[in-house]
Amino acid sequence: MNRNSLKRTINYNKKDSNTVNVLYQYGETYRQDNPDSATFYYNKAKELSQNIGYKKGVATYASYQIVILNNKGLFKEALSLTLDALDIFKKYGNKKDLSVANLNVGSEWEYLSDFSTASEYYLIAKKYAEEIDDKKMLRIANNNLASVFINLQEYAKGLEYAEKAYKLAVELNNKTAQANTLCNIGTASNNLKNYDKAISVFREVGKIGKEEKDNINIVSGWLGIADALKGKQMYALAIKYYDTVLYFSRHEELPEYTLYANMGMGQTLIESRKYLKAVPYLNEGINLAHKFGSKNELSSLYEYQSNLYKGVGKLDSALAYRQKFELLRDTILGENTKNTVANLAAKYEFEKKEAQIKLQQAQLRQKSILNYILIGSALAILIISLLGYRNYIHRQKLQQLKIDELETEKQLTATEAVLKGEEQERTRLAKDLHDGLGGMLSGIKFSLNNMKENLIMTPDNALAFNRSIDMLDSSIQEMRRVAHNMMPEILVKYGLDVALKEFCMEMDRSAVLHVNYQSVGMQQTSIPQTTSVAIYRIIQELLNNAIKHAHAKNVLVQLHQADQEKLLAITVEDDGNGFDVNLLTQSGGMGWHNIKNRVEFLKGRIDLQSGPGKGTSVMIEINI
Repeated sequence: MNRNSLKRTINYNKKDSNTVNVLYQYGETYRQDNPDSATFYYNKAKELSQNIGYKKGVATYASYQIVILNNKGLFKEALSLTLDALDIFKKYGNKKDLSVANLNVGSEWEYLSDFSTASEYYLIAKKYAEEIDDKKMLRIANNNLASVFINLQEYAKGLEYAEKAYKLAVELNNKTAQANTLCNIGTASNNLKNYDKAISVFREVGKIGKEEKDNINIVSGWLGIADALKGKQMYALAIKYYDTVLYFSRHEELPEYTLYANMGMGQTLIESRKYLKAVPYLNEGINLAHKFGSKNELSSLYEYQSNLYKGVGKLDSALAYRQKFELLRDTILGENTKNTVANLAAKYEFEKKEAQIKLQQAQLRQKSILNYILIGSALAILIISLLGYRNYIHRQKLQQLKIDELETEKQLTATEAVLKGEEQERTRLAKDLHDGLGGMLSGIKFSLNNMKENLIMTPDNALAFNRSIDMLDSSIQEMRRVAHNMMPEILVKYGLDVALKEFCMEMDRSAVLHVNYQSVGMQQTSIPQTTSVAIYRIIQELLNNAIKHAHAKNVLVQLHQADQEKLLAITVEDDGNGFDVNLLTQSGGMGWHNIKNRVEFLKGRIDLQSGPGKGTSVMIEINI
């Protein structure tokens, strides 16, 4: 949609997000030919967004306004805008918004020559773009990473990322994106000394710029060609291109490109040994780099100044600028160049002094190096010794941990064997009682009943006979109860929840103790039989303790199974006498010892809370 069409769609009375977006688009139409008008409409859109509470509209302001600020070299102001926008999108934006916001922040850090921070934001943006398969954002992220690697002088890596970005730009059929990506391909080619390819690429950039009426790409094309011609040592032609870039960038108010052209012109004049002519270009470049906060460009300009002064024989000034270059390059690339700077000082002093002084300094330097080597060797031996001792202590600790683990495993294995043997013996005895003794007693009862029908007895004998039959019935029932307690069939057939419910109801019916049983999430839970038996015995023992020792009237038994955590929580609380839990360590009883053994066997955790007159609460957690 062109400028006039957009203007007709603006309705200032309609205060909504659609009006905000139209204002941004309308301002964009002024970006190239009238940046101040563009900023005016961007501010209108931001103000309306704030008034209607449209947070994403406020954040979008950064994506438009930073282009204006960057063209003016106001990189720090642009960075502040992008960071504010990112904070808003973290709360209110989607993955595409976050991808754009991170790209914008990374770009400003790159302009400020903090390539490490820039690459972090670019990689975050690329991650979001990959998650939503946004080829446009992927193209920008790859292209920006290419720029970072080029600035870090890893030109082959930069070319690799740039070619990935160009492939995506072609797929998107976006000429402007193709031009931006070709700039990185051309720059990498220049640094890899493939100058003919670079010239071809930058001519295509300029061609696209003219087709799209984009001044940035037009001037980028000229600048890239000038750099390639300088590389081919075609200095006269390179100077003409740099002059063109300087004139155009000043006329169109593109100070960033004025900086680049001054750098290229200064370097070209130095390489062609026209040192004095290079001075004003380098001075203007340094002033602009300071103004923009462009550390990478400033570092290169310091290097050019050093070469200039070396070329005219001013070694003191050459050394000073060389030191500035090394220190700033150390900050940018993260390399420790302090020793390099110190050695440079010695080198330049060496060039100024006579042969005898040179020899003395060389001897002193050799002694210093020898001292450094000796000190370094001593430190290395000390560090190696400390590391060896630390490793020895660490191995000792690991060995002790393994021994402790084996001891624990051995104890658990023994406990498991005892518990399994105990349950097997209980099962055998229960079966013998039920099938053997139970069957015999039932047979005796049947025989006695048959005899009763065939005998003639006095009333007293008949009464005694019936009493004996009743006692035999009671014995059979007691034997079955004992067998059931030793290994309840209901536990084997219907599971832990049903067995515990029946056991608690039976205890409650006995009138000795009122037992309230509650279970949550147990109906669909499948628990191994070995685990179920152990839990059943634990609760059996706790209820027996409540009757024998606590003299409790009421007991609560709770089981809660959480599917997500795979955790079974068991709670048994009574209102009995309670006791001092510290006395358990002095107690010789087997009840609590058996409970702890079973919990350890199940690899569970147990918590006991009690006190005289306060009742007792036992909480057990078991992973199932």
